Amino acid sequence: METLVFLILVIGFISINNNINSKFKKLEQTIDILNARIRSLQEKLKSQSLLSEKENIEPTRVEKEPEPIPPIYTPKEKEINTPDLSKEKETVEKPAEVVRSQHSFNDQKKTAPVPEKIIEPKKIQTPKKSWFETFKEKNPDLEKFIGENLINKVGILILVLGISFFVKYAIDKDWINEPARVGIGVLCGALVMGVAHKLKKNYAAFSSVLVAGAISIFYFTIYIGFHEYQLFSQTIAFSIMTVITAFSALVSISYNRQELAVLSLIGGFAAPFMVSTGEGNYIVLFSYIALLNIGILAISYFRKWKIATILDFVFTIVLFAGWLFADFNEKYFSHFGALTFATLFYFIFSITIVLNNLRNKGVFSKIEYFILMANTFYFFGIGMTILKGWESNFTGLFTLSLAIYNLIYATILYKKFGLDKNAIYLLVGLALTFVTLTIPIQFEGNQITIFWALEVVLLFWLSKKSKIDSFKIGAVIVQILTVISLFMDWWKYTYLEQDFTIILNPLFISGFITSISLFITYFLVKNENNIENKYIFLEMKFYSALLLVVGTVLSYLTGLLEINYQSYQTIQNYYSALAFPVTYHFTIIAILLFLAIKFKKEFIKGMLFFSAISIVFYVVYFYSLPKFEIIENFNLGTQSNYAYYFHYIILACLLYFGYQFVQNSSLGVIKNNKWLPWIFVFVIVYVFSNEVMIHGLVFSEATDTVALTKGFSGENGDYYAKYRFVTAQIKSVQSQIIKIGYPILWGLFSFIFLIVGIKKQWKTLRIIALSLLGITILKLFVYDIKNVSETGKIIAFILLGVLILIISFVYQKIRKLVVEEDSENKTDENI
Repeated sequence: METLVFLILVIGFISINNNINSKFKKLEQTIDILNARIRSLQEKLKSQSLLSEKENIEPTRVEKEPEPIPPIYTPKEKEINTPDLSKEKETVEKPAEVVRSQHSFNDQKKTAPVPEKIIEPKKIQTPKKSWFETFKEKNPDLEKFIGENLINKVGILILVLGISFFVKYAIDKDWINEPARVGIGVLCGALVMGVAHKLKKNYAAFSSVLVAGAISIFYFTIYIGFHEYQLFSQTIAFSIMTVITAFSALVSISYNRQELAVLSLIGGFAAPFMVSTGEGNYIVLFSYIALLNIGILAISYFRKWKIATILDFVFTIVLFAGWLFADFNEKYFSHFGALTFATLFYFIFSITIVLNNLRNKGVFSKIEYFILMANTFYFFGIGMTILKGWESNFTGLFTLSLAIYNLIYATILYKKFGLDKNAIYLLVGLALTFVTLTIPIQFEGNQITIFWALEVVLLFWLSKKSKIDSFKIGAVIVQILTVISLFMDWWKYTYLEQDFTIILNPLFISGFITSISLFITYFLVKNENNIENKYIFLEMKFYSALLLVVGTVLSYLTGLLEINYQSYQTIQNYYSALAFPVTYHFTIIAILLFLAIKFKKEFIKGMLFFSAISIVFYVVYFYSLPKFEIIENFNLGTQSNYAYYFHYIILACLLYFGYQFVQNSSLGVIKNNKWLPWIFVFVIVYVFSNEVMIHGLVFSEATDTVALTKGFSGENGDYYAKYRFVTAQIKSVQSQIIKIGYPILWGLFSFIFLIVGIKKQWKTLRIIALSLLGITILKLFVYDIKNVSETGKIIAFILLGVLILIISFVYQKIRKLVVEEDSENKTDENI
């Protein structure tokens, strides 16, 4: 009972402090009202004084005639401008002189008039009163305040202290047995409650503090009666505390005091622990907590008390999570029971959060949005934990059910009750989130990617129809997840031991559907408005262009990976298999360049850049595929010719790239550039020299597979010996081609470049032609003349000699004609 006495003392002091604070707040409000009234009176006084000054000055302007020009700076002028208030009356009494001096000055100088200077009255600043002065103004009769207001609170406090001292003394002397002690505690609580009810009308704040004290007395009295004196059974004690909790909740609504609701909530959650015996019956505990939550739900219908809702939510999730993780691995743990109560709590809180807003058509606050999301994700996490521990396969179904509930809940709240649209958007967003999570949780692999790709199209379509940006934001997020998921699927292409059907395999289908999804999305959003809000800005014009680029890249990669995978799975010759993806690459780049020129002019530069990169790759590596195909055929005993036949397609693409370079960058740009003509000519000569080499190797009898097999004398299974033999044979053929074929080809190109340079009056090209001819002649005498057959030497020298003579003749002939034509054109222009 010593604790009881101490609590009564604390409550008494708190009540006095609260009452004094409330009085101070009322005094401050009264001071603010008085200050506002003073300010309004000052403004009225100021306007009246200005009006009276204008009325006194205006007549003098009409009646008085202008006088001779006085000095510009007069003592009277100074009198007007001086801030000394003692001269204010004098300046007002003599306005005619001021007006005359101004009119005369204006007539003499013919300049803008000098503005009149009106002396404004000083603002009256009312000094702020101290709290004691305000208190005396509010309570002029101090005797009445003490007798009617203060003395009753002091009397209540002294009475409570006296009763407490008497009870303590009686307990110490054993005058009161244990049941009587509990009875006295209940009686004291009832007495305090009665006093509170009596003071409710005039002293609401103080009365609510007494009610809180009475409720605390009830709780601790029953706790002591159960634990210390064993006067009640656990069931009776728990039932009494439940009744106290319900009573305190009703009182909180009656008094309209949020702190009472909080106190009843804390007492309600503390009650099970006060009467706990350690047995741990979770069904009884969580049934009681559910009833307590329903009580808070009922309170939330009448009052929007956020702190009560927040504490109820926090206490519930902490209590449930603590029990769950403490008993989760125990044999007696019930997964079904845990999931049942978790679902019940989720439903209660999802209704509690929106109930008061439904009743009052209110707008959700940030904390309510947070609780709504936290409740959903907490339930999702707890549910997934329970289902996985239960070894259940219904995790996907659980996620989908949560999505359906949020969607139905949002529909009902919007159509039937007209809930705040932002809250509806949040619920719809949660539904879409869980729909998105359902597939990766329940399924595996490419099914996730396919579902998300289809969901993206649906979300963008909904956004276009409903004009709701939330769908658009959700679609962007899911689209990013889709692309990431697709790349994770493609990683499976690295495992070549997996056998995928051509085209009709899940990896190609997921890439194909994702690409189609991106292109459909492009057409849906290309004319849409930008996404603009506090947290995100997305320019749809940029995003639509990004969709087109990403869709094109994914389409290209989908086909490339499929062709690459299938070619290596079915073709034994490595270089023959490599020819398929290489040919695919050049073909796609050529098609994209064509489409860019036809439909998307802004992408031409980008595609020309990729075309140039492709040419570089060909020059560095891909040019040699047919040669290595021949070597690999001999080593493996195969007859693959894919690289040779496909190289014609690559050659056509290279010619198309060169043609488009010339067409889309004017000839003047190439002519005026210092290095570009040299690079251009080098690529042309290199490509066609490689063509001579490829055809020479293919049609040479020395590199025929049958002839190589007959000429090989080593063991058939010795791979490295066969490789050295065929490489030596090919090098011999290459040497003959370089010494015989290259000089003729380079001489022919020199001739062509020279003619074009003369025709186009392009000096750089003529220099390049002569340089190439010089290199050819130098190569002929330094390198080609060595170790070449007599027949080849004769053919090369005769053809090259004839070609050089023709070049010389044509150069002189055409140059003379061009010069004569230029001179005639200049003569015509001068005439």
